Amino acid sequence: MRRVEVVCYTEEWVHMFEKESEKIKEIFGDLILNIHHIGSTSIPGMRAKPIIDIMPVVSDIHQVDDFNEEMENLGYEARGENGIPGRRYFQKGGDHRTHHVHIYECGNPEIAKHLAFRDYLIAHPEDAEKYGALKQALADQFPTDIESYIKGKDAFIKDTIRKAQLWAKRNKIVY
Repeated sequence: MRRVEVVCYTEEWVHMFEKESEKIKEIFGDLILNIHHIGSTSIPGMRAKPIIDIMPVVSDIHQVDDFNEEMENLGYEARGENGIPGRRYFQKGGDHRTHHVHIYECGNPEIAKHLAFRDYLIAHPEDAEKYGALKQALADQFPTDIESYIKGKDAFIKDTIRKAQLWAKRNKIVY
């Protein structure tokens, strides 16, 4: 059974991202144009589920499927688009997940959305603290119900994405 666990921030997440990114770069080579640490573990000081979210940006999303076997050899489960058109998603660790990989082709608007969300929360620690507290409360309320945990975060995430995109536009930040 998959448990919902939210823990305090640790610098180890940065090292886990860097280590896994190197392995992913070895697999995809020149197909990767950039690779980003996203999600809550990328926001210093924020409470989060201890799962590293990695977002490689590639030149051709269709070529990603050619590397499913190599990703599986690294311990990942290939999930295809997994509900988001234009994405390739991989998860590692089964019920005890350690990493999620969200791959997008350069120019996909999801890239800017993820990066604006991350950068906004880094620049606005009071909102990051609210989000971390919400995640902790939901994890405490739904320790074995990941769907309810995710649903409980939805309104906050949508509102923060809206604020983040406005913030990025006002500050002329282009992703």
